[in-house]
Amino acid sequence: MQVAWAATRTKGTYLRAKYDSLVGRRGKKRALIAVGHKILCSIYHILKNKEAYKELGSTFLEEKKIKNNLKISINN
Repeated sequence: MQVAWAATRTKGTYLRAKYDSLVGRRGKKRALIAVGHKILCSIYHILKNKEAYKELGSTFLEEKKIKNNLKISINN
């Protein structure tokens, strides 16, 4: 969990944005565990597919939310 804690303290990253979005709903400890799970899943796929890590950036979640809202509004 130390890696997850360090990842949540790095500004401008996807993992920090994910942590911030989860803290309000889940609480600090559960959000930290969720970020740790994200890191483990990322490591698994990186090793399995032999590809480099791609940082999505802190705005990824916001852009995804806007994109999904547009899809919903178009379908209605």
